[in-house]
Amino acid sequence: MRLILFLFTVLLFLNCEDKQSKKKSVIKTVETKDTLAKKPIQEPENEFPVLNDNNAIPFFAEYDKIHKENKVRITTDFGDIDIILYNNTKYHRANFIYLTKRHYFDDTQFYRVINNFMIQGGNSDDMKTGRKRHEIGQYVLPTDTKKGYTHNRGVISMPSSEIDNPYKLASPFEFFIVQQQGGAHHLDGDFTIFGEVTRGMDVVDKIAAVETDDGDWPLKNIYIRKVEIVE
Repeated sequence: MRLILFLFTVLLFLNCEDKQSKKKSVIKTVETKDTLAKKPIQEPENEFPVLNDNNAIPFFAEYDKIHKENKVRITTDFGDIDIILYNNTKYHRANFIYLTKRHYFDDTQFYRVINNFMIQGGNSDDMKTGRKRHEIGQYVLPTDTKKGYTHNRGVISMPSSEIDNPYKLASPFEFFIVQQQGGAHHLDGDFTIFGEVTRGMDVVDKIAAVETDDGDWPLKNIYIRKVEIVE
């Protein structure tokens, strides 16, 4: 009888110990999850680097390898302008595609218009444009004028930066379209041509014909409603 009682006591003790062990195991698991839940979640790094004169060219060299689009549409208050970008001016093409994908050009303006010469866009008197530039970065692009292109009517070219710039380094946020009949060949060698209009020169002509002030700014703002990749 004593032997039976002893065995019963041992089995009861082992069973209780096993339950306590399982409880401890469950509590440990819950504590581990709770600890992990309390750890701060690491924010993902910004998808886009802030560009500057040191990292812009390496960035666009890599960007060019992946993003091969070269057809864009500029939607304006006067109609659409379709443009093809040249693949062998790769930094300028990649830059324009990058800014397009970042929606930089949306709601900027054709802010400098000279009839029978050119229309220049990509800037604005809106503070939102300045904020966009700040987010993207401050940088210039080198001129690339030895690809055999000339400033014929309909080409898209990149103006010089506003900074002290004896080498006419390009302002990446702006562009101009030559509207002049016969072209504007006095610009050859100074500014980088990186594309041409394939449809919509009638729209360019309408924009060029608007009335402007003494600084060539249209009296009524001409907005670029959006720039999008079409192929």
